[in-house]
Amino acid sequence: MSLKEIEKEILSCRRCPLWKLKKNYVPGEGKENAEIIFIGEAPGRDEDEKGRPFIGNAGKLLTDLIENTLQLRREDVFITNVLKCRPPNNRDPTEEEIKACLPYLLKQIEVINPKVIVCLGRFAAKTVFDHFGIPFTTISKERGIIREKNGKYLIATYHPAAGLYKPPLKEVIEEDFKKIKYFIKKTKNKKVTLFDFFSK
Repeated sequence: MSLKEIEKEILSCRRCPLWKLKKNYVPGEGKENAEIIFIGEAPGRDEDEKGRPFIGNAGKLLTDLIENTLQLRREDVFITNVLKCRPPNNRDPTEEEIKACLPYLLKQIEVINPKVIVCLGRFAAKTVFDHFGIPFTTISKERGIIREKNGKYLIATYHPAAGLYKPPLKEVIEEDFKKIKYFIKKTKNKKVTLFDFFSK
């Protein structure tokens, strides 16, 4: 299966009532064999309008972090959300909605086969960590720690929107992205392992 085939499935999805309320499905975008995948909670208003992930103010911050901190191009990573439709008024996703939409995300992860999975915010982190069998408590306790599971490296950080609402959190997110950059650089050079840092 390809990302295009998964997208086609998403664009005809009726698994939960959100399809009736959205303007556009937001499957995600980026490189099919990306080394890093970024997973948020759900599309917001701007994303719902355009059918693209992370293009509002939070998306601008994420793009800045990808390009200036990680020194990668946005098109070289893959960006998506747990939910592919916007919940009304940006409310929190329900368990039923997450359960209905999760198979699409898991297929995307399987096809892309990324080395690093970055979970943006508590909903994304809990959903992905649960799937990989990693205990999750709170985003404040779990953020910034890189974990290895089934050959993939997972890290949670605050959602970029949190960094906009609370400037001190923006610095925390930046710190986490610096860890990601350092980790990728060192693992490419095979000079470091998780045992050396971040692991708990």
